[in-house]
Amino acid sequence: MLIPFNKPFLTGKETLYIEEAVASGKISGNGDFTKKCQTFFERKFKIKKALLTSSCTDALEMSAILLDIKEGDEVIMPSFTFVSTANAFILRGAKVKFADSYFNSPNINADCLEDLITSKTKAIVVVHYAGIACDMDEIMRISKKHDLFVVEDAAQAIDSFHKERPLGSIGHLATFSFHETKNIISGEGGLLAINDERFIERAEIIWEKGTNRSAFFRGEVDKYGWIDIGSSFLPSEVIAAFLWAQLEQLDTIQDCRKQIWNTYYNGLKSLEQQGKIKLPYIPEYATNNAHLFYILCSTNEARNSLIGHLRKNKIHAVFHYLSLHKSPYFLNKHDGRVLPYSDSYSDVLLRLPLFFDLELEKVRYIVSKIKDFFDEV
Repeated sequence: MLIPFNKPFLTGKETLYIEEAVASGKISGNGDFTKKCQTFFERKFKIKKALLTSSCTDALEMSAILLDIKEGDEVIMPSFTFVSTANAFILRGAKVKFADSYFNSPNINADCLEDLITSKTKAIVVVHYAGIACDMDEIMRISKKHDLFVVEDAAQAIDSFHKERPLGSIGHLATFSFHETKNIISGEGGLLAINDERFIERAEIIWEKGTNRSAFFRGEVDKYGWIDIGSSFLPSEVIAAFLWAQLEQLDTIQDCRKQIWNTYYNGLKSLEQQGKIKLPYIPEYATNNAHLFYILCSTNEARNSLIGHLRKNKIHAVFHYLSLHKSPYFLNKHDGRVLPYSDSYSDVLLRLPLFFDLELEKVRYIVSKIKDFFDEV
């Protein structure tokens, strides 16, 4: 039987809570389960205001609206990321300027940011790849110096930290994903974290289709109406109920994933010492939330051959992002800069299976098959 790359984990209470939500007669969103999930993030991860969304993409689009991104504004972000990171700002008319990664980490290279800043720059969007923190001290220093906003794309970074601070609590805004490939899931789903109080009131309005409906239901206004742009960003109570069952088991899920991650790391360390692969680099300021485990092969050909070898041994391993600055949509819009490290990760990074139900015996089997491959080449 094929070892899949991912398998969604169910705690056992998802359907119970969904039934509870349905029985309550309130399933359209912003009910009791939505409030439970939002309060969980605010308390555990020190977020000033959390709003559930239908996806991380929605949360990113809300961020672009909140920052008043408009035609001609420039936004800096890594090229090595998912298309949603860029789309959210391009939809508002922004000019995206892609930054390279570090030589030893797929995260955005903070050392190159100031060279990309112009009088039109409005925001820096950082992506905590694999749940490993970007250099937030340097990024926030640069943003303060140049009066820029920072958005943390923390899609992969739940329960991960920069020093003592939870990821998603540092930038002016942040976004999380609960897609079925993430540590905590609801099928689809996301969350907007608001850490700058200036944005809280407007965020609620945008979230509720541009109306002050939330304020009305709290009794703060005697009627509600259309007062800003917005969209239907909030998910149903069915999604929130599913998510709540997951959040209740966050520590258990994280402990299991970290055990799998460490088994991979310890098992493959000898290959790195032999110079055959590179393993994930975790800076001193970052923690590891075991979102994914990747290895770096020496060449694109070696990676593709390893994928084939693992497939023959019934193991599904996959590559990841293609550099956005080289994508068909953006190629003619890029300013021509070469981003060698982003391109390198596109060519040589390989993600290995990692999910809650993956037995350690199977992890060791995967490790053994990777070693077999390098013994043969």
